[in-house]
Amino acid sequence: MAAVASVTAYDLAVTAPAARRSKATPPRRVNGVPVYEQEFWTSKQRQANPLHEVSYRGCFKPQLPAYFIDRLSKPGDLIYDPFSGRGTTAVEAALMGRNVAANDINPLSAILTLPRLEVPLIANIDVRLRAIKVSAKLKNDIDLSMFYHPDTERELLNLRAYLQQRRDSGAEDAADRWIRMVATNRLTGHSPGFFSTYTLPPNQAVSPESQIRINEKTGKDPEYRDVRALILRKSMQLQSDINAAARWRLQQAAERAQFLEGSAGCSTTLADDSVQLTVTSPPFLNVVQYAKDNWLRCWFNSLDAEAIGAGITMATSVNEWSEVMLEVLQELYRVTRPKGWVAFEVGEVQRGSVNLDEAVVPLAQQAGFRVEAILINTQKFTKTSNIWGIGNNALGTNSNRIVMLQKPA
Repeated sequence: MAAVASVTAYDLAVTAPAARRSKATPPRRVNGVPVYEQEFWTSKQRQANPLHEVSYRGCFKPQLPAYFIDRLSKPGDLIYDPFSGRGTTAVEAALMGRNVAANDINPLSAILTLPRLEVPLIANIDVRLRAIKVSAKLKNDIDLSMFYHPDTERELLNLRAYLQQRRDSGAEDAADRWIRMVATNRLTGHSPGFFSTYTLPPNQAVSPESQIRINEKTGKDPEYRDVRALILRKSMQLQSDINAAARWRLQQAAERAQFLEGSAGCSTTLADDSVQLTVTSPPFLNVVQYAKDNWLRCWFNSLDAEAIGAGITMATSVNEWSEVMLEVLQELYRVTRPKGWVAFEVGEVQRGSVNLDEAVVPLAQQAGFRVEAILINTQKFTKTSNIWGIGNNALGTNSNRIVMLQKPA
Protein backbone atom coordinates (compact mmCIF):
# COMPACT_ATOMS: atom_id res chain seq x y z
CA MET A 1 0.00 0.00 0.00
CA ALA A 2 1.24 3.48 -0.82
CA ALA A 3 1.92 6.05 1.89
CA VAL A 4 -1.19 7.39 3.57
CA ALA A 5 -0.92 10.82 1.97
CA SER A 6 -0.90 9.37 -1.59
CA VAL A 7 -3.80 6.91 -1.28
CA THR A 8 -6.43 7.47 -3.95
CA ALA A 9 -10.06 6.45 -4.21
CA TYR A 10 -9.03 3.82 -6.75
CA ASP A 11 -6.49 2.42 -4.26
CA LEU A 12 -9.29 2.04 -1.71
CA ALA A 13 -11.32 0.04 -4.21
CA VAL A 14 -8.73 -2.26 -5.77
CA THR A 15 -6.94 -3.19 -2.53
CA ALA A 16 -10.05 -4.85 -1.17
CA PRO A 17 -9.47 -8.61 -0.74
CA ALA A 18 -12.66 -9.31 -2.68
CA ALA A 19 -12.02 -6.70 -5.39
CA ARG A 20 -13.49 -7.75 -8.73
CA ARG A 21 -13.03 -4.57 -10.76
CA SER A 22 -10.22 -4.49 -13.30
CA LYS A 23 -8.27 -1.38 -14.29
CA ALA A 24 -9.91 -1.56 -17.70
CA THR A 25 -13.40 -1.16 -16.26
CA PRO A 26 -14.18 2.44 -15.34
CA PRO A 27 -16.54 3.00 -12.43
CA ARG A 28 -19.96 4.54 -12.89
CA ARG A 29 -20.34 8.09 -11.61
CA VAL A 30 -22.93 9.96 -9.57
CA ASN A 31 -22.69 13.73 -9.87
CA GLY A 32 -19.17 13.26 -11.20
CA VAL A 33 -18.09 11.08 -8.23
CA PRO A 34 -16.83 7.55 -9.01
CA VAL A 35 -18.86 4.75 -7.42
CA TYR A 36 -17.19 1.44 -6.60
CA GLU A 37 -19.54 -1.38 -5.65
CA GLN A 38 -18.28 -4.73 -4.41
CA GLU A 39 -17.69 -6.71 -1.24
CA PHE A 40 -14.82 -4.76 0.36
CA TRP A 41 -14.74 -6.65 3.64
CA THR A 42 -16.30 -9.82 5.01
CA SER A 43 -16.50 -11.34 8.46
CA LYS A 44 -14.19 -14.12 7.27
CA GLN A 45 -11.35 -11.96 5.95
CA ARG A 46 -10.59 -10.54 9.40
CA GLN A 47 -12.29 -12.03 12.43
CA ALA A 48 -13.50 -9.21 14.64
CA ASN A 49 -12.19 -9.08 18.18
CA PRO A 50 -14.78 -10.35 20.72
CA LEU A 51 -14.30 -7.06 22.58
CA HIS A 52 -16.74 -5.57 20.05
CA GLU A 53 -19.60 -7.87 21.07
CA VAL A 54 -21.62 -5.23 22.88
CA SER A 55 -25.06 -4.79 21.34
CA TYR A 56 -26.43 -1.39 20.28
CA ARG A 57 -29.02 -0.26 17.76
CA GLY A 58 -27.79 1.02 14.42
CA CYS A 59 -24.12 0.00 14.80
CA PHE A 60 -21.85 -1.05 11.94
CA LYS A 61 -19.51 -4.04 11.93
CA PRO A 62 -15.90 -3.48 13.10
CA GLN A 63 -14.64 -4.63 9.69
CA LEU A 64 -15.85 -1.29 8.28
CA PRO A 65 -13.65 1.05 10.36
CA ALA A 66 -10.78 -1.48 10.26
CA TYR A 67 -10.74 -1.29 6.46
CA PHE A 68 -10.21 2.47 6.46
CA ILE A 69 -8.02 2.73 9.58
CA ASP A 70 -5.59 0.24 8.01
CA ARG A 71 -5.41 2.10 4.68
CA LEU A 72 -5.71 5.75 5.68
CA SER A 73 -3.83 6.12 8.97
CA LYS A 74 -0.74 4.98 10.82
CA PRO A 75 -0.11 4.09 14.48
CA GLY A 76 -0.38 7.14 16.71
CA ASP A 77 -2.78 9.03 14.42
CA LEU A 78 -6.01 10.42 15.86
CA ILE A 79 -9.16 8.61 14.73
CA TYR A 80 -12.54 10.24 15.40
CA ASP A 81 -16.21 9.26 15.41
CA PRO A 82 -18.71 12.09 16.03
CA PHE A 83 -21.64 9.61 16.24
CA SER A 84 -19.87 7.03 18.38
CA GLY A 85 -22.76 4.76 19.43
CA ARG A 86 -21.35 1.62 21.04
CA GLY A 87 -17.81 2.80 20.19
CA THR A 88 -16.93 0.47 17.32
CA THR A 89 -14.58 2.94 15.62
CA ALA A 90 -12.90 3.92 18.89
CA VAL A 91 -12.32 0.35 20.08
CA GLU A 92 -11.07 -0.84 16.68
CA ALA A 93 -8.76 2.16 16.35
CA ALA A 94 -7.34 1.51 19.82
CA LEU A 95 -6.78 -2.17 19.02
CA MET A 96 -4.84 -1.01 15.94
CA GLY A 97 -2.60 1.32 17.93
CA ARG A 98 -4.27 4.64 17.08
CA ASN A 99 -5.37 7.45 19.37
CA VAL A 100 -9.12 7.96 19.63
CA ALA A 101 -11.73 10.67 20.02
CA ALA A 102 -15.42 9.85 20.28
CA ASN A 103 -18.52 11.99 20.56
CA ASP A 104 -22.15 11.12 21.13
CA ILE A 105 -25.02 13.10 22.55
CA ASN A 106 -26.13 9.93 24.33
CA PRO A 107 -24.08 9.37 27.53
CA LEU A 108 -24.62 5.63 27.13
CA SER A 109 -21.97 5.76 24.40
CA ALA A 110 -19.11 6.55 26.78
CA ILE A 111 -20.51 4.08 29.32
CA LEU A 112 -20.23 1.33 26.69
CA THR A 113 -16.89 2.45 25.19
CA LEU A 114 -14.40 3.68 27.81
CA PRO A 115 -14.39 0.45 29.87
CA ARG A 116 -13.34 -1.51 26.78
CA LEU A 117 -10.27 0.67 26.47
CA GLU A 118 -9.33 0.37 30.17
CA VAL A 119 -9.95 -3.43 30.25
CA PRO A 120 -9.43 -4.42 33.90
CA LEU A 121 -8.09 -7.90 34.58
CA ILE A 122 -10.67 -10.67 34.96
CA ALA A 123 -9.26 -11.45 38.42
CA ASN A 124 -9.94 -7.85 39.51
CA ILE A 125 -13.47 -7.96 38.10
CA ASP A 126 -14.13 -11.21 39.95
CA VAL A 127 -12.90 -9.80 43.26
CA ARG A 128 -15.02 -6.69 42.85
CA LEU A 129 -18.15 -8.66 41.96
CA ARG A 130 -17.74 -10.87 45.04
CA ALA A 131 -17.46 -7.77 47.22
CA ILE A 132 -20.75 -6.27 46.02
CA LYS A 133 -23.60 -7.19 48.35
CA VAL A 134 -26.78 -8.03 46.45
CA SER A 135 -29.07 -9.38 49.18
CA ALA A 136 -30.70 -6.18 50.50
CA LYS A 137 -34.41 -5.78 49.74
CA LEU A 138 -34.71 -2.53 47.78
CA LYS A 139 -37.88 -1.01 46.39
CA ASN A 140 -37.95 -0.43 42.65
CA ASP A 141 -39.38 2.78 41.22
CA ILE A 142 -40.84 1.01 38.18
CA ASP A 143 -42.46 -2.38 37.57
CA LEU A 144 -40.01 -4.73 35.87
CA SER A 145 -41.64 -7.99 36.91
CA MET A 146 -42.39 -8.87 33.29
CA PHE A 147 -38.64 -8.91 32.55
CA TYR A 148 -36.99 -10.29 35.69
CA HIS A 149 -37.39 -12.97 38.32
CA PRO A 150 -37.83 -11.29 41.75
CA ASP A 151 -34.40 -12.46 42.93
CA THR A 152 -32.73 -11.28 39.74
CA GLU A 153 -34.43 -7.90 40.06
CA ARG A 154 -33.26 -7.64 43.68
CA GLU A 155 -29.66 -8.30 42.61
CA LEU A 156 -29.93 -5.73 39.81
CA LEU A 157 -31.31 -3.10 42.18
CA ASN A 158 -28.44 -3.68 44.60
CA LEU A 159 -25.89 -3.52 41.79
CA ARG A 160 -27.48 -0.34 40.45
CA ALA A 161 -27.38 1.27 43.90
CA TYR A 162 -23.74 0.24 44.42
CA LEU A 163 -22.62 1.67 41.07
CA GLN A 164 -24.56 4.88 41.68
CA GLN A 165 -22.92 5.33 45.09
CA ARG A 166 -19.45 4.70 43.68
CA ARG A 167 -20.00 7.21 40.88
CA ASP A 168 -21.54 9.87 43.13
CA SER A 169 -18.74 9.58 45.69
CA GLY A 170 -15.97 9.82 43.09
CA ALA A 171 -14.71 6.34 43.99
CA GLU A 172 -15.68 4.72 40.66
CA ASP A 173 -12.72 2.97 39.03
CA ALA A 174 -12.03 0.87 35.93
CA ALA A 175 -13.50 -2.29 37.49
CA ASP A 176 -16.73 -0.45 38.39
CA ARG A 177 -17.00 1.04 34.90
CA TRP A 178 -16.44 -2.38 33.33
CA ILE A 179 -19.13 -3.98 35.51
CA ARG A 180 -21.54 -1.15 34.64
CA MET A 181 -20.84 -1.61 30.93
CA VAL A 182 -21.39 -5.38 30.98
CA ALA A 183 -24.51 -5.13 33.14
CA THR A 184 -25.96 -2.47 30.82
CA ASN A 185 -25.34 -4.82 27.90
CA ARG A 186 -26.96 -7.83 29.62
CA LEU A 187 -30.25 -6.25 30.70
CA THR A 188 -32.46 -7.87 28.07
CA GLY A 189 -31.97 -10.55 25.46
CA HIS A 190 -33.02 -13.82 23.93
CA SER A 191 -30.88 -16.36 25.80
CA PRO A 192 -29.99 -17.42 29.37
CA GLY A 193 -26.87 -15.25 29.02
CA PHE A 194 -29.04 -12.18 29.66
CA PHE A 195 -30.67 -11.15 32.94
CA SER A 196 -34.19 -11.05 31.50
CA THR A 197 -36.65 -13.64 30.35
CA TYR A 198 -36.83 -14.30 26.60
CA THR A 199 -37.18 -11.13 24.54
CA LEU A 200 -35.94 -9.80 21.19
CA PRO A 201 -33.88 -8.09 19.96
CA PRO A 202 -30.93 -8.07 22.40
CA ASN A 203 -29.87 -4.51 21.57
CA GLN A 204 -32.96 -2.72 22.85
CA ALA A 205 -35.75 -3.13 25.40
CA VAL A 206 -39.35 -3.50 24.28
CA SER A 207 -42.04 -1.76 26.31
CA PRO A 208 -43.40 -3.47 29.46
CA GLU A 209 -46.70 -4.00 27.63
CA SER A 210 -44.95 -5.68 24.71
CA GLN A 211 -42.95 -7.89 27.06
CA ILE A 212 -46.13 -9.03 28.81
CA ARG A 213 -47.47 -10.11 25.40
CA ILE A 214 -44.21 -11.96 24.65
CA ASN A 215 -44.47 -13.80 27.97
CA GLU A 216 -48.07 -14.77 27.23
CA LYS A 217 -47.15 -15.99 23.77
CA THR A 218 -44.17 -18.06 24.95
CA GLY A 219 -45.90 -19.24 28.12
CA LYS A 220 -42.80 -18.46 30.16
CA ASP A 221 -42.34 -16.59 33.41
CA PRO A 222 -38.97 -14.91 34.14
CA GLU A 223 -36.45 -17.41 35.50
CA TYR A 224 -33.74 -16.60 38.03
CA ARG A 225 -30.44 -15.34 36.60
CA ASP A 226 -27.32 -14.97 38.73
CA VAL A 227 -26.34 -11.37 37.92
CA ARG A 228 -22.74 -11.54 39.16
CA ALA A 229 -22.09 -14.89 37.47
CA LEU A 230 -23.42 -13.65 34.13
CA ILE A 231 -21.32 -10.47 34.30
CA LEU A 232 -18.20 -12.54 34.94
CA ARG A 233 -19.03 -14.96 32.11
CA LYS A 234 -19.61 -12.12 29.63
CA SER A 235 -16.42 -10.42 30.81
CA MET A 236 -14.38 -13.51 30.01
CA GLN A 237 -16.01 -13.76 26.59
CA LEU A 238 -15.31 -10.10 25.76
CA GLN A 239 -11.67 -10.45 26.80
CA SER A 240 -11.09 -13.87 25.24
CA ASP A 241 -8.77 -12.47 22.54
CA ILE A 242 -7.05 -9.74 24.56
CA ASN A 243 -3.36 -10.63 24.87
CA ALA A 244 -0.71 -8.52 26.58
CA ALA A 245 0.03 -6.49 23.44
CA ALA A 246 -3.63 -5.71 22.79
CA ARG A 247 -4.17 -4.76 26.43
CA TRP A 248 -1.21 -2.37 26.27
CA ARG A 249 -2.48 -0.72 23.07
CA LEU A 250 -5.95 -0.30 24.55
CA GLN A 251 -4.65 1.19 27.77
CA GLN A 252 -2.38 3.58 25.88
CA ALA A 253 -5.40 4.77 23.91
CA ALA A 254 -7.47 5.06 27.11
CA GLU A 255 -4.91 7.41 28.66
CA ARG A 256 -5.19 9.81 25.71
CA ALA A 257 -8.80 9.20 24.68
CA GLN A 258 -11.11 12.17 24.22
CA PHE A 259 -14.78 11.55 25.01
CA LEU A 260 -17.18 14.31 24.05
CA GLU A 261 -20.88 14.45 24.85
CA GLY A 262 -22.78 16.89 22.69
CA SER A 263 -23.74 17.92 19.20
CA ALA A 264 -21.60 16.47 16.42
CA GLY A 265 -21.69 19.89 14.80
CA CYS A 266 -19.85 21.54 17.69
CA SER A 267 -16.88 19.49 18.93
CA THR A 268 -15.19 22.49 20.53
CA THR A 269 -12.56 20.56 22.49
CA LEU A 270 -11.05 18.99 19.37
CA ALA A 271 -8.19 21.04 17.95
CA ASP A 272 -8.13 22.35 14.40
CA ASP A 273 -6.37 20.06 11.90
CA SER A 274 -5.90 17.29 14.50
CA VAL A 275 -7.80 14.29 13.08
CA GLN A 276 -6.24 12.04 10.45
CA LEU A 277 -9.36 9.95 9.85
CA THR A 278 -13.02 10.07 10.79
CA VAL A 279 -15.11 6.92 10.39
CA THR A 280 -18.72 7.51 11.33
CA SER A 281 -22.35 6.74 10.65
CA PRO A 282 -24.95 9.41 11.50
CA PRO A 283 -28.61 8.65 12.27
CA PHE A 284 -30.48 7.69 9.08
CA LEU A 285 -33.54 9.92 9.08
CA ASN A 286 -36.00 8.54 11.67
CA VAL A 287 -35.12 4.85 11.23
CA VAL A 288 -33.96 4.18 14.83
CA GLN A 289 -35.72 5.52 17.93
CA TYR A 290 -32.66 5.68 20.19
CA ALA A 291 -34.37 7.01 23.33
CA LYS A 292 -37.28 4.59 23.11
CA ASP A 293 -35.00 1.62 22.45
CA ASN A 294 -32.66 2.44 25.34
CA TRP A 295 -35.19 3.26 28.06
CA LEU A 296 -34.19 0.34 30.29
CA ARG A 297 -30.47 0.98 29.87
CA CYS A 298 -31.07 4.61 30.81
CA TRP A 299 -33.03 3.53 33.89
CA PHE A 300 -30.20 1.28 35.07
CA ASN A 301 -27.71 4.14 34.67
CA SER A 302 -30.02 6.80 36.20
CA LEU A 303 -30.26 8.71 32.90
CA ASP A 304 -33.25 10.61 31.50
CA ALA A 305 -34.12 8.77 28.28
CA GLU A 306 -36.59 11.40 27.10
CA ALA A 307 -34.13 14.26 27.58
CA ILE A 308 -31.46 12.32 25.71
CA GLY A 309 -33.84 11.47 22.88
CA ALA A 310 -34.81 15.11 22.47
CA GLY A 311 -31.23 15.97 21.53
CA ILE A 312 -30.70 13.18 18.98
CA THR A 313 -31.12 14.01 15.30
CA MET A 314 -34.34 12.33 14.13
CA ALA A 315 -35.01 14.05 10.82
CA THR A 316 -38.13 13.08 8.90
CA SER A 317 -37.00 14.31 5.48
CA VAL A 318 -33.79 14.42 3.47
CA ASN A 319 -33.85 18.23 3.50
CA GLU A 320 -34.13 18.36 7.28
CA TRP A 321 -31.39 15.73 7.63
CA SER A 322 -29.15 17.64 5.21
CA GLU A 323 -29.34 20.84 7.25
CA VAL A 324 -27.95 19.02 10.28
CA MET A 325 -25.33 17.11 8.29
CA LEU A 326 -23.97 20.29 6.72
CA GLU A 327 -23.11 21.58 10.20
CA VAL A 328 -21.49 18.24 11.03
CA LEU A 329 -19.41 18.23 7.83
CA GLN A 330 -18.29 21.81 8.37
CA GLU A 331 -17.09 20.85 11.85
CA LEU A 332 -15.35 17.76 10.48
CA TYR A 333 -13.57 19.96 7.95
CA ARG A 334 -12.27 22.13 10.81
CA VAL A 335 -10.82 19.23 12.81
CA THR A 336 -9.47 17.18 9.89
CA ARG A 337 -5.79 17.45 8.96
CA PRO A 338 -4.88 18.64 5.47
CA LYS A 339 -4.88 15.46 3.34
CA GLY A 340 -6.84 13.74 6.11
CA TRP A 341 -9.91 11.64 5.38
CA VAL A 342 -13.55 11.16 6.36
CA ALA A 343 -15.41 7.89 5.72
CA PHE A 344 -19.08 8.93 6.06
CA GLU A 345 -21.29 5.83 6.12
CA VAL A 346 -24.97 6.40 5.39
CA GLY A 347 -26.37 2.97 4.52
CA GLU A 348 -29.68 2.99 2.74
CA VAL A 349 -33.15 3.85 3.99
CA GLN A 350 -36.78 3.49 3.01
CA ARG A 351 -36.26 0.10 1.38
CA GLY A 352 -33.33 1.39 -0.67
CA SER A 353 -35.39 4.12 -2.34
CA VAL A 354 -33.41 6.90 -0.64
CA ASN A 355 -29.62 6.91 -1.04
CA LEU A 356 -28.29 9.42 1.46
CA ASP A 357 -24.80 9.21 -0.06
CA GLU A 358 -26.07 11.29 -3.00
CA ALA A 359 -27.31 13.92 -0.55
CA VAL A 360 -23.93 14.00 1.22
CA VAL A 361 -21.90 14.79 -1.92
CA PRO A 362 -22.96 18.46 -2.39
CA LEU A 363 -22.96 19.04 1.38
CA ALA A 364 -19.37 17.83 1.72
CA GLN A 365 -18.28 19.95 -1.23
CA GLN A 366 -19.94 22.97 0.33
CA ALA A 367 -18.05 22.28 3.55
CA GLY A 368 -14.74 22.33 1.61
CA PHE A 369 -13.97 18.63 1.16
CA ARG A 370 -13.04 16.87 -2.06
CA VAL A 371 -15.45 13.99 -2.61
CA GLU A 372 -13.14 11.24 -3.82
CA ALA A 373 -15.53 8.31 -4.18
CA ILE A 374 -18.62 6.48 -3.03
CA LEU A 375 -17.85 2.94 -1.88
CA ILE A 376 -20.80 0.54 -1.67
CA ASN A 377 -20.04 -2.58 0.29
CA THR A 378 -22.67 -5.09 -0.80
CA GLN A 379 -23.77 -7.71 1.70
CA LYS A 380 -24.77 -11.26 0.74
CA PHE A 381 -26.16 -11.98 4.21
CA THR A 382 -27.60 -9.68 6.83
CA LYS A 383 -28.09 -11.06 10.34
CA THR A 384 -30.30 -8.10 11.28
CA SER A 385 -32.63 -8.82 8.38
CA ASN A 386 -33.13 -12.38 9.51
CA ILE A 387 -33.74 -11.37 13.12
CA TRP A 388 -36.51 -9.06 12.04
CA GLY A 389 -38.01 -11.64 9.70
CA ILE A 390 -37.08 -9.64 6.61
CA GLY A 391 -35.93 -11.33 3.44
CA ASN A 392 -32.29 -10.67 2.59
CA ASN A 393 -31.82 -7.85 0.04
CA ALA A 394 -35.54 -7.12 0.21
CA LEU A 395 -35.95 -4.95 3.28
CA GLY A 396 -33.59 -3.63 5.94
CA THR A 397 -30.09 -2.23 5.55
CA ASN A 398 -28.14 -4.64 3.37
CA SER A 399 -25.43 -2.33 2.03
CA ASN A 400 -22.93 0.09 3.51
CA ARG A 401 -22.71 3.25 1.41
CA ILE A 402 -19.61 5.22 2.35
CA VAL A 403 -18.81 8.66 0.97
CA MET A 404 -15.04 9.18 0.98
CA LEU A 405 -13.97 12.75 1.65
CA GLN A 406 -10.48 14.26 1.73
CA LYS A 407 -9.45 17.67 3.02
CA PRO A 408 -7.23 19.45 0.47
CA ALA A 409 -3.62 20.18 1.40
